[in-house]
Amino acid sequence: MQESQNTVQILWLSEVEEHDYPAAESYLSIIYAENKARELVAKLRDAAIVQFKAKDIFRASQLSLLGVSNSHVEKDRKKIRKGNSLSPLLLVRDEANAKVIIADGYHRLCAVYGFDEDELIHCKIV
Repeated sequence: MQESQNTVQILWLSEVEEHDYPAAESYLSIIYAENKARELVAKLRDAAIVQFKAKDIFRASQLSLLGVSNSHVEKDRKKIRKGNSLSPLLLVRDEANAKVIIADGYHRLCAVYGFDEDELIHCKIV
């Protein structure tokens, strides 16, 4: 169930929080060799912040939407309701498989989607 976008404004930090980069590298090192994961995170650090609609990131990632029963999603939903800014997502294009990898920010994306699937998500993508 989506809450009305009129009841809440989703705010974004102007830069990715520093702790998100090691989290992204940890996740990416499961998919890629460690040196490739490190290289991708270095590129993410240098990438500009861009915006994509929440629904488009979900479609590109081929992931399922986590519901509010997920504790991490609910934590981010509370942040949104309190007016706290969210850290932009970190995305990696997996051209070989024609999808995008959410290296960091999956729970934030799910939380935002619950308010408005058309919301512009701030992110970095390489």
